[in-house]
Amino acid sequence: MNKRPELLAPAGDMEKLRFAIAYGADAVYCAGQQFGMRAAAANFDEEALRSGIAYAHGKHVKCYVTVNIMPSNRDLPALPSYLELLEDAGADALIVADVGVLRLAQKYAPHVPLHISTQTSILNHEAANFWADLGAERIVLARELSLDEIAEIREKTPKTLEIEAFVHGAMCISYSGRCLISQYMTGRDANRGACAQPCRWNYALMEEKRPGEYFPVEEDARGTYLYNSKDMCMIGHIPELIRAGVDSFKIEGRNKTAYYAACVTGAYRAAIDAYRASPETFVLPEFCTEEVNKVSHREYYTGFYFGSGENGQHYGDSQYIRDYEVVGMPVRCGADGQAVFALKNRFFRGEELELLQPDREPYVFRAENAVNEEGEALALFNVPQMKVQFAFPFPVSEYAILRKKKERPD
Repeated sequence: MNKRPELLAPAGDMEKLRFAIAYGADAVYCAGQQFGMRAAAANFDEEALRSGIAYAHGKHVKCYVTVNIMPSNRDLPALPSYLELLEDAGADALIVADVGVLRLAQKYAPHVPLHISTQTSILNHEAANFWADLGAERIVLARELSLDEIAEIREKTPKTLEIEAFVHGAMCISYSGRCLISQYMTGRDANRGACAQPCRWNYALMEEKRPGEYFPVEEDARGTYLYNSKDMCMIGHIPELIRAGVDSFKIEGRNKTAYYAACVTGAYRAAIDAYRASPETFVLPEFCTEEVNKVSHREYYTGFYFGSGENGQHYGDSQYIRDYEVVGMPVRCGADGQAVFALKNRFFRGEELELLQPDREPYVFRAENAVNEEGEALALFNVPQMKVQFAFPFPVSEYAILRKKKERPD
């Protein structure tokens, strides 16, 4: 089977949307400034939503909008006009979790397809068929499913019902993304987009009659991170996902950077295309694995796709792995190989850098010909937002990114 699954990338703002599309996304998902589950992301106001959807369509890419909070009564009055806006703006689908929102969407945005969020905890084919009967065109499966269970759901549901599944990104200590810890401990409702991420905090034990005395739960003196999950990564299992019947590969990360969107989307794009080009002799390109390790991430694992035997918790700390950093983002790039970047992190003349571009493996080079705006070849480029010019022996994309290995990794 040489099926081409959709690659669905996160777009937390317009910059991330553009980079995700440039690096190969077939579709992006974003949110307005209300009713989405990532309130901490910049998100899109009305004008930006219209612009973002139009930009995606101009690149032949679909744009889905999340309307997936679990609303209370006070949220409902503003929903009809917002849903009408999304239909008028041309959203390709609404991602919904609450049946009340679904009902309103069918009334106020009747021509927009409905995708059922992972938060509805779809774990079996009967649940999938229930949502299909209600008019859903796609279901986003619960993260708790194995590949075998997904294959059975695919077999026992209409082929017109699309199946979407997360393949990369952060995991929560929750049930299909529905967590109560944040609201209980901080008053910030995770199911309405305001998660405080208490699952990443350091915990110790305190006995009721000895306040102020903290006892480590682990043998490690640093305490314990009881709920801290590893990140999911399925870059090495493209064939298995396709054979199980997953129609859309979803990357988590609307709170992440444009660099993350570019890097991870580009890696999965290359992996999917390599499989489609030669499914019988497929070998994952080595740089794909390297790319997902060059973004900020926690230790990786494969989630529940191969059962629950793999330990998904990281108890030692809640730190990210950040071995690489962005050196510069593009300001001007051209077909003649001349490229100007705004400096984000310092580098030394002659230091090894990497140039990341869409549809190409990273280009590794020594920063020998870099000059500042005055044409000076400095020994150290160290001023934030300094404009630094490079000369490359090939055209440079406006979506190129410069990076390097960190001097002192976290």
